[in-house]
Amino acid sequence: MNSALNHPEEKPTILVVGGAGYIGSHAVLSLQQSGYNVMVLDNLVYGHRDLLEPLQVKLIEGDMDDRPLLDWLFTAHKITAVMHFAAYAYVGESVTDPAKYYRNNVVATLTLLEAMLAADIKTFVFSSTCATYGVPQIVPIPEDHPQSPINPYGMTKLMVERILADFDHAYGLKSVCFRYFNAAGADPEARLGEDHDPETHLIPLVLQTALGKRESIAIFGTDYPTEDGTCIRDYIHVTDLATAHVLGLEYLLEGGNSDAFNLGNGSGFSVKQVIEAARQVTGREIKAVELERRPGDPPALIGSSTKARDVLGWHPQYADLHEIIRHAWNWHQKRHG
Repeated sequence: MNSALNHPEEKPTILVVGGAGYIGSHAVLSLQQSGYNVMVLDNLVYGHRDLLEPLQVKLIEGDMDDRPLLDWLFTAHKITAVMHFAAYAYVGESVTDPAKYYRNNVVATLTLLEAMLAADIKTFVFSSTCATYGVPQIVPIPEDHPQSPINPYGMTKLMVERILADFDHAYGLKSVCFRYFNAAGADPEARLGEDHDPETHLIPLVLQTALGKRESIAIFGTDYPTEDGTCIRDYIHVTDLATAHVLGLEYLLEGGNSDAFNLGNGSGFSVKQVIEAARQVTGREIKAVELERRPGDPPALIGSSTKARDVLGWHPQYADLHEIIRHAWNWHQKRHG
């Protein structure tokens, strides 16, 4: 049992790398609500400084491949564990510029891990992805499904998972890898939310259309072997993701072994279902344009989260699609309305 948990007055400090981003900022909030001290390292390439302002968290602006900065950080502050959300995550860009992805997602992560070991920090929570599975052979996808990524983004995440397994064996660094599906929604109180540039995720694109920021939403392919012909995806509320990261951290602090967990709702919604739900939530007409399929889009991606429920005691609070979209809509109106 970790001594930090034996003495509640000693609140461990967690470093959240990439904590000014969408999922990272929600993890910061969840950690704070669970009583942890939190520090954020973010280069603000994709993160937003203003997202952290209501959280009053210490932000260190810098890169995770800056070894002198990391050495100073780990020496100057007593950090118990690290959470990592600082990967580049645009699948299309990873295909056209794989060097950028291997350098940041793999090489820079290796620098971070080596700095942790030098400081004797051996607890790591990693934001992985269902993209490590590639095209699913069975749905819902279990954790023991073969990992065969079909793009460099997924490959970089799988490489880090393999590095972490080797680092546990060689150095005793314990890690939890979360392979999650489509992060969606926003903080229920609209303090935080999604703000990507460029935006590629379906729900914010639909809501931008509802706000009049876009003329229409594109549906790529209507001839898939699904009920309405459009792709099915598993949407997981970002607050539920953040909660899982805290549970994963506590699992490790209590002596748990390194492991990987899927995070999803275990059920999926089609593109047309998402658009129709958004029409109902927003009360606005959302124009949809049907286009050809995009290469590499599997018909259905749904994850089994049974293991996370059984081992971590994780239960999604916000599994209803309308509620996910309503929280996102409240945020988008506040942010962009």
